[in-house]
Amino acid sequence: METRVGVIAIIVENRESVAEVNNILHDYADYIIGRLGLPYRDKQLSIISIVIDAPHDTISALSGKIGRVAGVNAKTVYSK
Repeated sequence: METRVGVIAIIVENRESVAEVNNILHDYADYIIGRLGLPYRDKQLSIISIVIDAPHDTISALSGKIGRVAGVNAKTVYSK
């Protein structure tokens, strides 16, 4: 199956949701190329960037699951 490279930008505004986001990311660990997490204490939020190489459906599923977590926003950008 053809894969694509994508970047998922995640903003966690509810600190209680961090564990759930981490659990979801763990489920997709085989596809994740890199991860950068930045706590932004002044604004009481966390910013996470995920670089992933996976089939389009897998990237969409991951982004959708993360975006449904309370207090979390996720957006994805895909390579061509």
